[in-house]
Amino acid sequence: MPGSTRKYIFVTGGVLSSVGKGITSASIALLMQARGYEVQAIKIDPYINMDAGTMNPYMHGEVFVTEDGGETDLDIGHYERFLGKNLSKRNNITAGQIYYSVIVKERRGDYLGQTVQIIPHVTDEIKSRIEEVAEGADIVIVEIGGTVGDIEGLPFLEAARQMRLEKGYENTFFVHVALSPYLQTTGEQKTKPVQHSVQELRRIGIQPDAIVVRSHRPLDSEALKKIALHSTLPLEAVVNSYDVDNIYRVPLLLEEQGLPRLIEKRLGLEPRKPDLSEWLEFVDAYESASKKVRIAMIGKYTRLRDSYLSIVEALKHAAAWEGVRPELVWVESSDVEAGKVDLDEALNGVDAGIVLPGFGSRGVEGKIRAIQWLRENKVPMLGICFGLQLAVVEYARNVVGLERAHTTEVDPSTPHPVVDLLPEQRSVKEKGGTMRLGAQPVRLVEGTIAWEAYEGRRVIMERHRHRYEVNPKYVSLLEEHGLVISGYSENGLVEIIELPRREHPHYMATQFHPEFKSRPLSPAPVFKALVRAALKRAGA
Repeated sequence: MPGSTRKYIFVTGGVLSSVGKGITSASIALLMQARGYEVQAIKIDPYINMDAGTMNPYMHGEVFVTEDGGETDLDIGHYERFLGKNLSKRNNITAGQIYYSVIVKERRGDYLGQTVQIIPHVTDEIKSRIEEVAEGADIVIVEIGGTVGDIEGLPFLEAARQMRLEKGYENTFFVHVALSPYLQTTGEQKTKPVQHSVQELRRIGIQPDAIVVRSHRPLDSEALKKIALHSTLPLEAVVNSYDVDNIYRVPLLLEEQGLPRLIEKRLGLEPRKPDLSEWLEFVDAYESASKKVRIAMIGKYTRLRDSYLSIVEALKHAAAWEGVRPELVWVESSDVEAGKVDLDEALNGVDAGIVLPGFGSRGVEGKIRAIQWLRENKVPMLGICFGLQLAVVEYARNVVGLERAHTTEVDPSTPHPVVDLLPEQRSVKEKGGTMRLGAQPVRLVEGTIAWEAYEGRRVIMERHRHRYEVNPKYVSLLEEHGLVISGYSENGLVEIIELPRREHPHYMATQFHPEFKSRPLSPAPVFKALVRAALKRAGA
């Protein structure tokens, strides 16, 4: 679309949070990209935090790390997976960033003589940030987090309203995603919450151009007509995104119901036929997978599965192309630690186990016991980040024989600090945005499982999020007792550990987070290797 005016698609949500705005936004982005447009996707989060980095996963799901080291909302992960490209920390705009920028400008004197207010100063800052990220794009998807009616989201909705006035009706499109609940007691599909949500949106000056109605089951035509009537929209502008087992089918649902064609028509774009052939191939591969493997997910935030969203999705990506449907067995490590879960019962019959990342002391001993169980029972294992560090602790204790070996994060007085704070972290005072973050080169050792998984590449780029490392003083001792270091950072830090196949069929742990770079059409090598090992164990 060279030389033409940039188009903006704003996605808002109503009735309740986590209604599906992120998947809807990612799906629209994919469908427009499949039509040959250069697409950017932005997630706006109205919370005052500068980023998601200091939040407990139970509060907000996983923290997704971008290539340039941003600690962002998990929806950035959806965008990257659906678009198949890397985004930046700039693609996640928070209220904290906006207010901080405005205050810095006020202190610097940029607003001399003015009373600094939400309108125009905060809204102007929001619009400016959107424009910065939009540079070079034909179409920009802007998802506004939260629910319409939330007080903290009002400045962002106001900025979007202003952008319609400034950019023009023909260059802006509003999609509202709202829930139509099903009342099981009466057998009724209720549309009133959607109607009220649209009324709330109108009250602040925004008339949606399309409604994506979320529901548990497909809506009948009468319900769709009622929503269209009360939203002052033609019937074709109301589409139904009902629950599906596979989120990667959602773009195909929206395509079938004509949402992209409606967007093209309203924004004055020439009709284009999308190329969704590779996407369809992946969806078909995932849905037709007949083989099954059971994979234990061992972590401390298992009661909110979104805490490990990218890992779950990475497993799906890898499994689909192997014709496998993974069955996840969730094991809460704090329950193992408290004696509420028996590992022999919980892990008996699993084909592989993933020791999940996380911070802090809660559940640590439970993870260490699970690692020992997987190692001694020769069940394929993958440890990620803290999972690698605790695998080193377990090996140091139970193989090397270092009593009370630990990470200084959990036990600062351990006599054997086999995992310790990164040297550059010792002078760090603030918590937010100060870890070792983003893509870093990892040098692989020839002939190892990691080397094989990455198909002989000598250097890979993977994303990190940690403060602690394997203590270099213990590396030689660990190696003498059989642990293999198969990946190093450029300054010699341990990045990957494994055991030789003669001792264990598949034992690997990574300091980096391979899940963040996995895509439906290009699964992460580490997860492909784990799935293949699980398949071999299952005899499938």
